[in-house]
Amino acid sequence: MLTGMPTVIEPVRRSFTILEALSRRPHGTLSELTAETGLPRPTVVRLLQTLIELGYATRISREIGYRLTDRVLDLAQGIRFIDHLVDAAAPHMRRFTRQHGWPLYLGAIRLRAITIRYSTAPESPLSFERIALQRRSPILTGALGRAWLAFCSDEERRAMLHELGVRNDAAFAAALARIRRDGHAFTVLPPSAKLQGIAVPIRKRGRVLGCVTMRFTRSTMTETQAGARFGPLLRSLAANIAADARA
Repeated sequence: MLTGMPTVIEPVRRSFTILEALSRRPHGTLSELTAETGLPRPTVVRLLQTLIELGYATRISREIGYRLTDRVLDLAQGIRFIDHLVDAAAPHMRRFTRQHGWPLYLGAIRLRAITIRYSTAPESPLSFERIALQRRSPILTGALGRAWLAFCSDEERRAMLHELGVRNDAAFAAALARIRRDGHAFTVLPPSAKLQGIAVPIRKRGRVLGCVTMRFTRSTMTETQAGARFGPLLRSLAANIAADARA
Protein backbone atom coordinates (compact mmCIF):
# COMPACT_ATOMS: atom_id res chain seq x y z
CA MET A 1 0.00 0.00 0.00
CA LEU A 2 1.27 3.47 -0.85
CA THR A 3 1.99 5.64 2.17
CA GLY A 4 2.47 9.33 2.58
CA MET A 5 -0.35 10.10 0.13
CA PRO A 6 -3.94 11.18 0.83
CA THR A 7 -6.46 8.34 0.83
CA VAL A 8 -9.07 10.56 -0.83
CA ILE A 9 -8.32 12.83 -3.78
CA GLU A 10 -10.49 15.86 -3.11
CA PRO A 11 -11.36 16.86 -6.71
CA VAL A 12 -12.50 13.29 -7.40
CA ARG A 13 -14.59 13.23 -4.23
CA ARG A 14 -16.25 16.50 -5.19
CA SER A 15 -17.01 15.26 -8.71
CA PHE A 16 -18.74 12.17 -7.33
CA THR A 17 -20.63 14.36 -4.87
CA ILE A 18 -22.14 16.24 -7.81
CA LEU A 19 -22.87 12.99 -9.71
CA GLU A 20 -24.60 11.50 -6.68
CA ALA A 21 -26.66 14.65 -6.13
CA LEU A 22 -27.84 14.63 -9.76
CA SER A 23 -28.61 10.90 -9.61
CA ARG A 24 -31.12 11.48 -6.81
CA ARG A 25 -33.36 13.75 -8.91
CA PRO A 26 -34.56 14.20 -12.51
CA HIS A 27 -32.68 17.51 -12.64
CA GLY A 28 -31.20 20.14 -10.34
CA THR A 29 -30.52 23.84 -10.48
CA LEU A 30 -27.18 25.35 -9.57
CA SER A 31 -28.60 26.68 -6.31
CA GLU A 32 -30.08 23.29 -5.38
CA LEU A 33 -26.86 21.45 -6.10
CA THR A 34 -24.80 24.00 -4.17
CA ALA A 35 -27.09 23.74 -1.15
CA GLU A 36 -27.25 19.94 -1.19
CA THR A 37 -23.54 19.26 -1.69
CA GLY A 38 -22.23 22.03 0.55
CA LEU A 39 -19.64 22.86 -2.09
CA PRO A 40 -18.79 26.44 -3.05
CA ARG A 41 -20.83 27.72 -5.96
CA PRO A 42 -17.78 28.36 -8.21
CA THR A 43 -16.64 24.77 -7.56
CA VAL A 44 -20.06 23.40 -8.50
CA VAL A 45 -20.01 25.45 -11.72
CA ARG A 46 -16.55 24.14 -12.68
CA LEU A 47 -17.47 20.54 -11.92
CA LEU A 48 -20.72 20.77 -13.90
CA GLN A 49 -18.86 22.24 -16.85
CA THR A 50 -16.39 19.36 -16.70
CA LEU A 51 -19.16 16.75 -16.52
CA ILE A 52 -20.87 18.38 -19.51
CA GLU A 53 -17.64 18.38 -21.52
CA LEU A 54 -17.16 14.68 -20.72
CA GLY A 55 -20.75 13.89 -21.72
CA TYR A 56 -22.02 12.80 -18.30
CA ALA A 57 -24.30 15.78 -17.71
CA THR A 58 -26.27 18.29 -19.74
CA ARG A 59 -27.75 21.72 -19.08
CA ILE A 60 -31.48 21.79 -19.82
CA SER A 61 -32.19 25.46 -19.11
CA ARG A 62 -31.51 28.13 -16.52
CA GLU A 63 -34.84 27.49 -14.79
CA ILE A 64 -34.69 23.66 -14.81
CA GLY A 65 -30.94 23.31 -14.41
CA TYR A 66 -28.86 20.21 -15.09
CA ARG A 67 -29.38 16.47 -15.38
CA LEU A 68 -27.30 13.37 -15.99
CA THR A 69 -27.09 11.86 -19.47
CA ASP A 70 -27.39 8.21 -20.35
CA ARG A 71 -23.61 8.04 -20.70
CA VAL A 72 -23.41 7.36 -16.97
CA LEU A 73 -24.83 3.90 -17.78
CA ASP A 74 -21.50 3.07 -19.44
CA LEU A 75 -19.90 3.17 -16.00
CA ALA A 76 -21.85 0.03 -15.09
CA GLN A 77 -21.11 -2.01 -18.21
CA GLY A 78 -18.81 -4.34 -16.32
CA ILE A 79 -21.41 -5.18 -13.70
CA ARG A 80 -23.61 -8.23 -14.24
CA PHE A 81 -27.20 -7.58 -13.28
CA ILE A 82 -30.65 -9.03 -13.81
CA ASP A 83 -32.73 -7.05 -16.27
CA HIS A 84 -36.02 -7.16 -14.45
CA LEU A 85 -37.95 -5.62 -17.33
CA VAL A 86 -36.73 -8.35 -19.69
CA ASP A 87 -37.61 -10.97 -17.08
CA ALA A 88 -41.14 -9.59 -16.87
CA ALA A 89 -41.57 -9.10 -20.61
CA ALA A 90 -40.12 -12.30 -22.07
CA PRO A 91 -42.94 -14.74 -21.19
CA HIS A 92 -45.63 -12.38 -22.48
CA MET A 93 -43.72 -11.60 -25.67
CA ARG A 94 -42.99 -15.24 -26.41
CA ARG A 95 -46.66 -16.12 -25.90
CA PHE A 96 -47.69 -13.34 -28.31
CA THR A 97 -45.29 -14.54 -31.01
CA ARG A 98 -46.42 -18.15 -30.65
CA GLN A 99 -50.02 -17.05 -31.06
CA HIS A 100 -49.69 -14.43 -33.80
CA GLY A 101 -46.41 -15.28 -35.51
CA TRP A 102 -44.91 -11.80 -35.77
CA PRO A 103 -41.61 -10.98 -33.99
CA LEU A 104 -41.59 -8.56 -31.05
CA TYR A 105 -38.79 -6.29 -29.83
CA LEU A 106 -38.34 -4.72 -26.40
CA GLY A 107 -36.47 -1.42 -26.38
CA ALA A 108 -35.18 1.07 -23.80
CA ILE A 109 -33.47 4.46 -24.00
CA ARG A 110 -29.67 4.37 -24.19
CA LEU A 111 -27.15 6.82 -25.65
CA ARG A 112 -29.65 8.99 -27.53
CA ALA A 113 -31.30 6.00 -29.18
CA ILE A 114 -33.49 3.05 -28.36
CA THR A 115 -31.51 -0.13 -27.75
CA ILE A 116 -33.13 -3.54 -28.27
CA ARG A 117 -32.94 -5.49 -25.00
CA TYR A 118 -34.95 -8.56 -25.95
CA SER A 119 -36.57 -10.02 -29.07
CA THR A 120 -38.68 -13.00 -30.05
CA ALA A 121 -37.29 -12.88 -33.61
CA PRO A 122 -35.42 -16.20 -33.23
CA GLU A 123 -38.72 -17.90 -32.38
CA SER A 124 -40.89 -16.22 -35.01
CA PRO A 125 -41.84 -18.10 -38.21
CA LEU A 126 -42.39 -14.69 -39.83
CA SER A 127 -39.09 -13.16 -38.74
CA PHE A 128 -36.77 -11.57 -41.28
CA GLU A 129 -33.77 -11.47 -38.92
CA ARG A 130 -32.39 -13.72 -36.21
CA ILE A 131 -30.20 -11.39 -34.18
CA ALA A 132 -31.38 -8.00 -32.99
CA LEU A 133 -30.04 -7.57 -29.44
CA GLN A 134 -28.25 -4.27 -28.77
CA ARG A 135 -29.33 -2.94 -32.17
CA ARG A 136 -30.10 0.76 -31.93
CA SER A 137 -33.24 2.45 -33.24
CA PRO A 138 -33.46 6.23 -33.80
CA ILE A 139 -35.68 8.05 -31.34
CA LEU A 140 -37.26 10.61 -33.66
CA THR A 141 -38.20 8.30 -36.54
CA GLY A 142 -38.38 4.80 -35.02
CA ALA A 143 -41.66 3.41 -33.71
CA LEU A 144 -40.09 2.61 -30.33
CA GLY A 145 -38.66 6.10 -29.90
CA ARG A 146 -41.81 7.88 -31.02
CA ALA A 147 -43.92 5.79 -28.63
CA TRP A 148 -41.52 6.66 -25.80
CA LEU A 149 -41.60 10.38 -26.58
CA ALA A 150 -45.39 10.43 -26.89
CA PHE A 151 -46.08 8.77 -23.55
CA CYS A 152 -43.22 9.83 -21.27
CA SER A 153 -43.61 12.78 -18.90
CA ASP A 154 -43.57 16.31 -20.29
CA GLU A 155 -40.37 16.98 -18.39
CA GLU A 156 -38.58 13.94 -19.79
CA ARG A 157 -39.83 14.74 -23.30
CA ARG A 158 -38.54 18.32 -23.12
CA ALA A 159 -35.15 17.14 -21.90
CA MET A 160 -34.85 14.46 -24.60
CA LEU A 161 -35.90 16.77 -27.41
CA HIS A 162 -33.52 19.46 -26.15
CA GLU A 163 -30.67 16.94 -26.17
CA LEU A 164 -31.64 15.79 -29.67
CA GLY A 165 -31.72 19.36 -30.94
CA VAL A 166 -35.47 19.58 -31.61
CA ARG A 167 -36.83 23.09 -31.01
CA ASN A 168 -40.56 23.95 -30.93
CA ASP A 169 -41.50 21.73 -33.88
CA ALA A 170 -45.27 22.11 -34.20
CA ALA A 171 -45.59 19.30 -36.76
CA PHE A 172 -43.69 16.87 -34.54
CA ALA A 173 -45.76 17.86 -31.50
CA ALA A 174 -48.91 17.17 -33.51
CA ALA A 175 -47.54 13.76 -34.51
CA LEU A 176 -46.92 12.87 -30.86
CA ALA A 177 -50.44 14.00 -29.97
CA ARG A 178 -51.81 11.70 -32.67
CA ILE A 179 -49.76 8.80 -31.27
CA ARG A 180 -51.21 9.43 -27.79
CA ARG A 181 -54.70 9.47 -29.29
CA ASP A 182 -54.17 6.25 -31.24
CA GLY A 183 -52.28 4.49 -28.43
CA HIS A 184 -49.46 3.31 -30.71
CA ALA A 185 -46.71 4.63 -32.98
CA PHE A 186 -45.36 3.63 -36.38
CA THR A 187 -41.87 4.01 -37.82
CA VAL A 188 -41.44 6.89 -40.26
CA LEU A 189 -40.35 5.16 -43.47
CA PRO A 190 -39.72 5.96 -47.14
CA PRO A 191 -42.35 4.59 -49.55
CA SER A 192 -39.96 1.90 -50.79
CA ALA A 193 -39.40 0.32 -47.36
CA LYS A 194 -40.71 -3.24 -47.05
CA LEU A 195 -40.86 -3.56 -43.25
CA GLN A 196 -42.86 -1.55 -40.73
CA GLY A 197 -43.04 -1.42 -36.94
CA ILE A 198 -45.91 -0.63 -34.58
CA ALA A 199 -44.91 0.19 -31.00
CA VAL A 200 -46.61 0.77 -27.65
CA PRO A 201 -45.19 1.97 -24.31
CA ILE A 202 -44.84 -0.06 -21.14
CA ARG A 203 -45.98 2.35 -18.43
CA LYS A 204 -46.07 2.01 -14.68
CA ARG A 205 -46.79 4.69 -12.07
CA GLY A 206 -46.49 7.47 -14.63
CA ARG A 207 -43.15 6.27 -16.03
CA VAL A 208 -42.29 4.69 -19.36
CA LEU A 209 -40.21 1.62 -18.48
CA GLY A 210 -39.70 0.54 -22.07
CA CYS A 211 -41.53 0.04 -25.35
CA VAL A 212 -42.52 -3.01 -27.38
CA THR A 213 -42.75 -3.08 -31.15
CA MET A 214 -44.08 -5.65 -33.58
CA ARG A 215 -42.41 -5.67 -36.98
CA PHE A 216 -44.34 -6.77 -40.04
CA THR A 217 -44.13 -6.67 -43.81
CA ARG A 218 -45.97 -3.80 -45.46
CA SER A 219 -47.27 -6.10 -48.16
CA THR A 220 -49.20 -8.02 -45.50
CA MET A 221 -51.22 -5.14 -44.07
CA THR A 222 -51.48 -1.38 -44.05
CA GLU A 223 -50.75 0.77 -41.00
CA THR A 224 -54.48 1.29 -40.52
CA GLN A 225 -55.08 -2.45 -40.55
CA ALA A 226 -52.15 -3.13 -38.22
CA GLY A 227 -53.35 -0.48 -35.77
CA ALA A 228 -56.89 -1.81 -35.72
CA ARG A 229 -55.91 -5.45 -35.40
CA PHE A 230 -52.75 -5.42 -33.31
CA GLY A 231 -52.88 -2.06 -31.50
CA PRO A 232 -55.28 -3.33 -28.78
CA LEU A 233 -53.38 -6.62 -28.47
CA LEU A 234 -50.05 -4.85 -28.01
CA ARG A 235 -51.50 -2.44 -25.45
CA SER A 236 -52.86 -5.40 -23.49
CA LEU A 237 -49.44 -7.06 -23.74
CA ALA A 238 -47.72 -3.92 -22.45
CA ALA A 239 -50.16 -3.67 -19.53
CA ASN A 240 -49.42 -7.26 -18.55
CA ILE A 241 -45.68 -6.64 -18.68
CA ALA A 242 -46.04 -3.50 -16.56
CA ALA A 243 -48.06 -5.43 -14.00
CA ASP A 244 -45.22 -7.95 -13.63
CA ALA A 245 -42.36 -5.45 -13.81
CA ARG A 246 -40.64 -3.80 -10.89
CA ALA A 247 -41.16 -0.05 -10.84
